[in-house]
Amino acid sequence: MADDENSNDTEVLDEEPRSILLGLISQLRKGMDLHRVTLPTFVLEPRSMLERITDFMSHPELILNVPREEDPVKRFVNVVRYYLSGWHIKPKGVKKPYNPVLGERFRARWQFADNTEALFVSEQVSHHPPISAYYYVSPENNIIIVGDIRPKSKFLGNSAATLMQGESKIFFTNRPGEVYRISMPNVYARGILFGRMVLELGDNSTVKCEKNDLICELEFRTKGFFTGAYNSIYGKIKRESTGESLYEITGKWSDIMYIKDLRTGHKEVLFNVHESKIYPKIVAPEEEQEENESRRLWSKVTSALIGRNLDLATEEKTFIEDNQRNEAKLREAEGIDWRPRYFLCENEEFNFKLAHISKDPQIAKNQIESFIFSSNSPPGFHSPNGPHHHHDD
Repeated sequence: MADDENSNDTEVLDEEPRSILLGLISQLRKGMDLHRVTLPTFVLEPRSMLERITDFMSHPELILNVPREEDPVKRFVNVVRYYLSGWHIKPKGVKKPYNPVLGERFRARWQFADNTEALFVSEQVSHHPPISAYYYVSPENNIIIVGDIRPKSKFLGNSAATLMQGESKIFFTNRPGEVYRISMPNVYARGILFGRMVLELGDNSTVKCEKNDLICELEFRTKGFFTGAYNSIYGKIKRESTGESLYEITGKWSDIMYIKDLRTGHKEVLFNVHESKIYPKIVAPEEEQEENESRRLWSKVTSALIGRNLDLATEEKTFIEDNQRNEAKLREAEGIDWRPRYFLCENEEFNFKLAHISKDPQIAKNQIESFIFSSNSPPGFHSPNGPHHHHDD
C-alpha cells in the first residue's frame, strides 16, 4: 500500500522539466517570496485557484442537514468532517492551480435532490498581495460559507511552501451568532531539486465556534525523512474555556479519517475518501461566460496543458499575465481605482456586496442569484435546466 499511495502523490520529473526548474531555482534565494516568480507550466494544474476553492463544496451531503441538528457538539463535529473532506481532491504529483488575475471570477451552482440549490462566486479581489474571496450560499438550507485565501509562497531549498493565510467562516442562518471560523494548513512542495516531487499539507489548522465554546486543533503532519507516513492528520476537539478534550481525530486526509469519543472510548470513521462521491457543480459553458471568468480566461492554457503542449501553454499564460500588467499600468496612468464586483473590503475582510438579503429563503435565493449571475453576465445562465448547462463529473 505504501508505495502505491506514494505514487499517487509523487512525481519523478523528466530531465527537461527538472533542468528548467533547476535553472529557475538557481535565481532564487532561500526565504524569498515566490509570488512574483513565474512558474514553469509543467507545475500547473489546469484550473484556476478560484475554481479550486469549490473542492470544499464537493460533499454537500455532509453539511446540508447540519443546521437542523439540535446538539451543538454534533453540529461542530459535522462542520469539522465537512472541512476535512475537501483536501483529498487533487491532481497527481506536484501541481499548482493558476494564479488568478485581478478581477477574475468563477461562478457555479449545485442542484440537490430535494430541489434546493447552492450558489457560488469567487473573485480575485487583490493581486499584490494575492487574495481570492468567495461566497457560497444555500438559503433554503440555512448555509453561508464565506472567506478568503491569501497564499504566500516561500522558497525553502529543496521545497517550496505556500502559507495559506486567510479564513473561512461558516454561518447557519437559523442559528444567530453561531459562526465557525476555519484557518488552513500550509502546502509544501518537496523534492524540487532532488528525489521525488511530493505535495504535502503541513502545520496547524483550527476550526472554532466561540458561541458554543468549541475548538478543533488539527495538525497536518508531513512525512519525516525516516519516519511517519504521507498525509497523516491528528486533532482534538475541545471545550475552549476549560481545555477539556472531547474527541480525537486520526488517520489520513487522503484516505480514511477516524474520530474517537474520549469520554466513551468509541471510535468510528469520520470520513472515508474511497466511499465518497464528488457532487457535480453546474458551470456555464465557456462560450457563455464573461471574458474574465476563469474557464474562459484560461481556456487556451488549459487545452495546451491537457494536450501536453507546454510551449503553447507557456505562451498563452504569458499573454494573460502581460495583459494583466498592461491593464494595471493603464489604470495607474488614468488614476482609476479598481474595485471588486462582488465583494467589499471592510476592516481588512472581504464581505459579500449584496446588502439587505431577505429572511425568506426563496426571495433571498432570487436576490443572490440575480446579483451573482446577471448584471453584465451572458444570457442563458439563468435557467439551470436549460439545454446549455453541463455538469462537471
